[in-house]
Amino acid sequence: MDPVIQVRDLTKTYKDTTALDGVSFDIERNSIYGFLGRNGAGKTTAMSILTAQNFATSGSVKVFGEDPYENARVLNRMCFVRESQKYPDEANARVAFRSAAMFFPNWDQQLCERLIDDFQLPLKTTIKKLSRGQLSAVGVIIGIASRAEITFFDEPYLGLDAVARQIFYDRLLEDYTEHPRTILLSSHLIDEIANLIERVLVIDGGRILMDSSAEEAREQATSVVGDKEAVEQLVQGREILHRESLGRVASVTFLGQLTGDERRRVEAAGLELAPVPLQQLIVRLTQHQGETARETEGALR
Repeated sequence: MDPVIQVRDLTKTYKDTTALDGVSFDIERNSIYGFLGRNGAGKTTAMSILTAQNFATSGSVKVFGEDPYENARVLNRMCFVRESQKYPDEANARVAFRSAAMFFPNWDQQLCERLIDDFQLPLKTTIKKLSRGQLSAVGVIIGIASRAEITFFDEPYLGLDAVARQIFYDRLLEDYTEHPRTILLSSHLIDEIANLIERVLVIDGGRILMDSSAEEAREQATSVVGDKEAVEQLVQGREILHRESLGRVASVTFLGQLTGDERRRVEAAGLELAPVPLQQLIVRLTQHQGETARETEGALR
């Protein structure tokens, strides 16, 4: 492993709320991460601390082996693009790009101009008068054209329509292939980025729920569909993520993979195995985690 970010026992509290609860993880160099989780899970808080825009209550953060806070050697090697990005009231997109070009040492103006054309972005309109989608395009262009060694995208493309989002994914992957760097994508549109990300980092309730390669993540769960009685016999003793049934037909998603003997039983019983898409896996895992936490809390009362 070659981590560019190392987080250890990171905690952030706001009065009575714990946004991050003893979080530890590494981010490897030159990888595309999906930083995933529900609203309020702690993603934005974590990224804000990593980019020195927020303070940790306790724990440590190292970026390129150093504390990022008030550290120009670290900060000018990172780009943090977020949905709520602020710009001067009278600035237009051209001004925003000129400012970015002065800050980011790897800025590529030719790439910036190409992306402006791709997103059909007006350059003379003040940013405060841009539509939500056009404002998102400004952030996306800065994030790609900066070619920063570490780039954080915190839902900056939510205002883009489906065509524009696909342009973003295509241009990001295309440029990443030619100019590898570390990229963290925070998104609710997991199915859309599933083929883009190489590693998966899932946070829920301020804690890390999953930290694995995308391939390993997809292998964590299995779905089996068919006769309810046969399905229930097959999954007996396994940790169930989701169960639903209609009449005598049941579908059960559980953690783990089947053995060769179990697969033969599946075939003999006329059951079907279905892949678990990454988005469904993460949804099921977070739901399961929430249910387990509530059950534990109830037992302690």
